Amino acid sequence: MSITSVIVLYAITWFMVFFVVLPLNLTTQGEEGQVVPGTHESSPAGPFMRRKLWITTIFGTIIWALLTGIILSGWITIDDIDWARRFREPG
Repeated sequence: MSITSVIVLYAITWFMVFFVVLPLNLTTQGEEGQVVPGTHESSPAGPFMRRKLWITTIFGTIIWALLTGIILSGWITIDDIDWARRFREPG
């Protein structure tokens, strides 16, 4: 696994976790009753982005480490994933 692969895997993992964490604990402006003129009622009232970024980094790093460990250990290989190749090759 090259350094580029490690960085790409981390970036993908981080963003996937970020998009899961982003809507958690969300309070909208409509729920609070204080809608800022020019915004929708569904806009977040207090997004707490710094906290969500920290949560994302912690959980994303843990998941990334597990994925990297599984890949480097050889427990799951590309041959295990590439099931379509079995139908193309004779024998």
